[in-house]
Amino acid sequence: MNLSPAYVEWRQATLQEGRLEGRLEGRLEGRLEGQVEGQLEGRLQERRLFVENLLRIRFGSLEPELVQIIEPMIELSTDELVPLLWELSQTDLLARFTPHEN
Repeated sequence: MNLSPAYVEWRQATLQEGRLEGRLEGRLEGRLEGQVEGQLEGRLQERRLFVENLLRIRFGSLEPELVQIIEPMIELSTDELVPLLWELSQTDLLARFTPHEN
């Protein structure tokens, strides 16, 4: 089957355009994904620093045992976390957030 040169040219241009669009969309998607990931990482870091500073203010220093429980603490919502940080003693915080082996 003989295809007209105009059709062949149109088809090649369309395929090329599709490839370019795909690359551009991929790059844009990658950038957006990177930005979102960076923002989430930044928020987690900010939250971690907030908890570290609050623990230092409450207990005078950041003991290694307290450092170990920061990760599980920052997983809580702010509404859950703040009252616990203000109300619980260091011993109670450690008891609540230290992972217990079964």
